[in-house]
Amino acid sequence: MRINVTRSSMPDFEEYMEALRPLWESRWLTNMGANHEELAKQLCKYLKVENVSLFVNGHMGLEMTLQAMGLKGEVITTPFTFASTTHAIVRNGLKPVFCDIESDHYTMDASKIEDLITPDTCAIVPVHVYGSVCDVESIDRIAKDHGLKVIYDAAHAFGVRYKDRGIGSYGDASMFSFHATKVFHTIEGGCVATDDDALMDRLWMLKDFGIRDEETVDGIGANAKMNEFCAVMGLCNLRHIDEEIEKRRHVFERYRADLSGIKGLGVLQAQADVKQNYAYFPIVVEDDFGQDRQKIVDVLKENDIYVRKYFYPLTSDFDCYRGEYDSSRTPVARHIAERVLTLPMSADLNINDVDRICDIIRSCGGKG
Repeated sequence: MRINVTRSSMPDFEEYMEALRPLWESRWLTNMGANHEELAKQLCKYLKVENVSLFVNGHMGLEMTLQAMGLKGEVITTPFTFASTTHAIVRNGLKPVFCDIESDHYTMDASKIEDLITPDTCAIVPVHVYGSVCDVESIDRIAKDHGLKVIYDAAHAFGVRYKDRGIGSYGDASMFSFHATKVFHTIEGGCVATDDDALMDRLWMLKDFGIRDEETVDGIGANAKMNEFCAVMGLCNLRHIDEEIEKRRHVFERYRADLSGIKGLGVLQAQADVKQNYAYFPIVVEDDFGQDRQKIVDVLKENDIYVRKYFYPLTSDFDCYRGEYDSSRTPVARHIAERVLTLPMSADLNINDVDRICDIIRSCGGKG
């Protein structure tokens, strides 16, 4: 049976159908209906944040947050991320300035941020990667010292807590992705968490065409609202999220037990004071493993197992940015991007399949 790199968690079919019944009868299918409002309310509680603004997807949440803040100039960010992060910055007419990552958890290296700050710097957009969290304390301190906004890309960090604080409560705002492949999903969707009421108001305007009421349009907005069907999926999935994360923990820990201590194979380590969500299981295939990562990709594929070079290439090396950035300035990020693989990870991945995947990876090692 084919094993994909991700597999969406789903509620029972009957549970989702029953939850849809009132929606079906109401015919209120979008435009911030009852399910939309209830999901936002429940997410505030679960994520331990003050406010949540729901979006059609996480990317539009990030892009519109940057727009709502009225930023101009340079934004310090990381190239070791999904395309959305960099594109959201560029599409707002801002210039990304790439900071290198640290080698243990692949998040922005906070010790390198201040050297990148110029008079044109307006914000920092760090990324919580694979469920690992940035050095939020150092980043927030640097931002306060220099008067910069901090918008966290928390697409991978749903439900993660640091020192018992919801990770979305750090910085000026945090974007979460609810894409179908994420730990928590609404089929498609996302949200922005913030304690800034004025920002919430601007986000509401931007995601609904700038409409204030039936006769007042006082802003130039777009259409980025989450519909009611997606909100219902979110409400169903949220009932089971702790159980899903616990299942993922068992898969994650089995991988770590099977693969730790293998020469030339880097395995993601736990962070102090962090409650994880076990979103992904990355490995880094170093030269002394004996084979490059493509060998692992090929052999696993021969066994109908599909992994992903995530993130590769660096966003600074994308064809659409060719000639604009120099990835040699972020050597750690480039090193990791050229060697990283994310292994299949889902709540219902069979432990025997985890063992089989790890056996295959081990068999690729050495000179043979």
